Amino acid sequence: MNDGYIERLGERHRAAFHGPLADWFKAVQRPMPWRETGPDGRRNPYRVWLSEIMLQQTRVDQARPYFERFINTFPTVETLAAADLDEVLKAWEGLGYYSRARNLHRAAQQIVETFDGQMPDTEEAIRSLPGVGPYTAAAVLSLAYGVPLAVLDGNVIRVLTRVFTIEDDVTSGRTRRHLQVLADALLDPDHPGRFNESVMELGATVCTPSAPSCPSCPVNDVCAAFAEGEPTRYPVAKKKKPVPHHDVAVGVVTDEAGRVLVQQRPTDVMLGGLWEFPGGKVEPDESFAEACRRELKEELGVEVEVGESLDRIDHAYSHFKITLHAFRCRIVSGTPVHHAAQPIRWVTVEDLGDLAFPRASRHLIDTLIAREQNPTLF
Repeated sequence: MNDGYIERLGERHRAAFHGPLADWFKAVQRPMPWRETGPDGRRNPYRVWLSEIMLQQTRVDQARPYFERFINTFPTVETLAAADLDEVLKAWEGLGYYSRARNLHRAAQQIVETFDGQMPDTEEAIRSLPGVGPYTAAAVLSLAYGVPLAVLDGNVIRVLTRVFTIEDDVTSGRTRRHLQVLADALLDPDHPGRFNESVMELGATVCTPSAPSCPSCPVNDVCAAFAEGEPTRYPVAKKKKPVPHHDVAVGVVTDEAGRVLVQQRPTDVMLGGLWEFPGGKVEPDESFAEACRRELKEELGVEVEVGESLDRIDHAYSHFKITLHAFRCRIVSGTPVHHAAQPIRWVTVEDLGDLAFPRASRHLIDTLIAREQNPTLF
């Protein structure tokens, strides 16, 4: 244990975080739909949980409209548990990190079956839910039930490393464990939810990654990085590796009626449960059209004639980037059957909007719709 973290924590830090920071948060906190309280003055645990899952990998401004649509579609944990996974993924479409939606659905079913539809109010119970780790458990329990647990997310890490000038690599698990101990020691046990939200709000709106607004910070008198004059030195992280790039070729296979062939991804892989156009990665020294022909043969057991290029789409995921190359294709022999027994469908271009697709595929669908509505422009 790096005792230096705790040795830097004094009563003046607690006083600043429990007093001026709390007052600042009360005055300037952003209105958010998941912060609304009921007649009893308490928050709805289901709404808190949903918001925390959405906010794991998504900015507040991006998550807000999704949250509002999602809660309108699934207003209770019971309605979410009873829904088909396809419905859940469609409501989540565009938010990315789709394992969150699959885990959310499974967790809702567990809450209904095991906890009588009530969000668990203990750390052990809530950690038993799919997709709930230490951060989500601390956030939900502190905000919904007042359990004294400190959260540690990117915003909190940035605030703590600056206030205490911590120079250890924050991508290290060891450093994060030490920061969690520090956050636990700094927590206001009487108002844990308010404390957690105030530190996160500070990191999101004032103590930002670049150009932090230090003069307006309510805890700048205890911030060592501010005193040094170099707050953006922190947090310290090792240099990221170059992001890999892959070319992917897909076929827009149409039948005589103009319908398009799509397939569903397995639920246990990245983007699991979403629909996609058949295809895959381009191999070295292979043209995009050749890759499209080969992938459709391997995946669906059909020989296709590869026609015109329909679209070229660049898209970035969290750990890699792709360029999607789409071609119009026509089956010349064979009947499509997915090699892994995944569902396949023939769908009209208009009805593609009823299915949940990855964002890159959604761009392609927009192109197909535009071509169908204005064929003379292409």
